[in-house]
Amino acid sequence: MEDTATNSTHLSSKNKEKDAKLRFHNCPGCKIDRLKEERTGLPYAHLSYIWLVSLCTALPISSLYPFIYFMIRDFNIASQEEDIGYYAGFVGSSFMIGRALTSLFWGVLADRYGRKPIILIGTFSVFIFNTMFGLSSSFWMAISSRFLLGCFNSLLGTIRTYASEVCHEEYQALALSIVSTSRGIGLIIGPAIGGFFAQPAEKYPQFFSENSLFGRFPYFLPCLIISIYSLAVFISSWWLPETLHKHGNASEVEASESLLGQNEEIAYTEIFSLWAVSDKSYGGLSFSSQDVGEILAISGFGLLLFQLLLYPLIEKLLGPLTVTRLSAVISIPILSTYPYIATLSGFSLLLAVNCASLIRNFLSVSLVTGLFILLNKSVAQHERGAANGISMTAMSVSKAFGPAGAGALFSFAQKRQVAAILPGDQLVFFALNILQFVGLVLTFKPFMAQPVA
Repeated sequence: MEDTATNSTHLSSKNKEKDAKLRFHNCPGCKIDRLKEERTGLPYAHLSYIWLVSLCTALPISSLYPFIYFMIRDFNIASQEEDIGYYAGFVGSSFMIGRALTSLFWGVLADRYGRKPIILIGTFSVFIFNTMFGLSSSFWMAISSRFLLGCFNSLLGTIRTYASEVCHEEYQALALSIVSTSRGIGLIIGPAIGGFFAQPAEKYPQFFSENSLFGRFPYFLPCLIISIYSLAVFISSWWLPETLHKHGNASEVEASESLLGQNEEIAYTEIFSLWAVSDKSYGGLSFSSQDVGEILAISGFGLLLFQLLLYPLIEKLLGPLTVTRLSAVISIPILSTYPYIATLSGFSLLLAVNCASLIRNFLSVSLVTGLFILLNKSVAQHERGAANGISMTAMSVSKAFGPAGAGALFSFAQKRQVAAILPGDQLVFFALNILQFVGLVLTFKPFMAQPVA
């Protein structure tokens, strides 16, 4: 009897909530709910918005990696070449520190005032502070502009929340997959832009002179391209429909899904770029920034096909948690092959590094997408912004240590090329595998509890 009464009360409250939503004709969240009930096919327009905004947040995060080594060198702050990675790590970490400090704040605001205003603030901040970074003339200006970019970059957590709300439940996995796909592509296109367009006066002297703006600021052009894109996204986001229900829901987060420590993702991106451009004598590949950009662009195209065509099928068959665990397990042997790839040359080197990069990015984006789905299923709609803000804070804290730790570890490893145990870059990729293994452990109880259906 007690169970029956409890179930009746639960159903009654759900019916009352549904009826209440129908009564609030001016509520933007209710309008979206009614639209979802009336619409039968895929919401292509909404998915396009999700793609554009997700790409906007990813591009500035990763665009600096192909040229940060050369940027730090030009600042003349490193006393020796082996120390460049150390300073590069601090520039990469400054963004994540800023995002860690403000993610919860932006998440709470998104629950109170709506998803759209936070998206508008985030896209416009990319335009302002990414432009400042491209014009940096000193190490401290570079760190400051990246820190401010992180402080105002509220996009990833908010667009994850938005993606789970703007689509019908049967398309939520696809919408969150698009967030990961766009973000993953951005983490590839960003470095491609950085690699192709940094130092244009050196690479394309027929178009850019040493005395031009782009000659005096050799890393401004890739940042300007991304800033112009973010301005276009900011303008188009004015037509973005709001999804938050505005009729008295209080925002109080009771619980959120435990997240895998994702500092290894960002740390991998930092180390891969530093490793690829470092000299062969230090165990690197002696690639140019353009070479790195080409490799990452190839990975991005493959990632697009994988995430749109294969991932939804795999997730439906295995479930997000199993996909996350498998991705972590398979990543470990893949990362272990990287030090041996550096011993190759010519076509064999290009083939091996492209294949490894493709597989590694497939696994990374599958892992992150699975976590997104688990998180957004674990909380109520009016708590989702704050929950994603909490997760972004945790992720940003770990990622803040990722680039700095990766840069310092990379510099340390380059100084021990003849060590008896884990010489040179073997130490770097072994450390990445340790992080990957710890992350795998965190996907099991008692660290991660699956959301109750």
